[in-house]
Amino acid sequence: MELRLKRVYGEPDPSDGFRVLVDRLWPRGVSKERAALDLWAKEVAPSAELRKAFHQGGMAWDAFADAYRAELAGATRSAVERLRTELSPHAVVTLLHAVRDDIQNHAKILCEVLESPPQPLGGQ
Repeated sequence: MELRLKRVYGEPDPSDGFRVLVDRLWPRGVSKERAALDLWAKEVAPSAELRKAFHQGGMAWDAFADAYRAELAGATRSAVERLRTELSPHAVVTLLHAVRDDIQNHAKILCEVLESPPQPLGGQ
């Protein structure tokens, strides 16, 4: 499976394959028709507390990235595994996000987690 990242504000393209929104909040100004989603996986987005700490509280990127990876390995791990299973039949998957920064965003971290081998239960 090939994973891609794209802002949800861009135009949908057939080459996007299976389109998955990975934000907890619906992006402003985007209709459901324009988004052309196949799945909204809000349960794997950063928690509201973490998102607010980063965007409003001035949390450093490295601290946010570590905290989000910990969420993905901990409380939302089962949601990540469900998403992995749902994405597996698709040759191309595009993870959609509303973040302006292409380098420091949660979708990039989620993509890295999904591309890595699943961790066995009971271990990190």
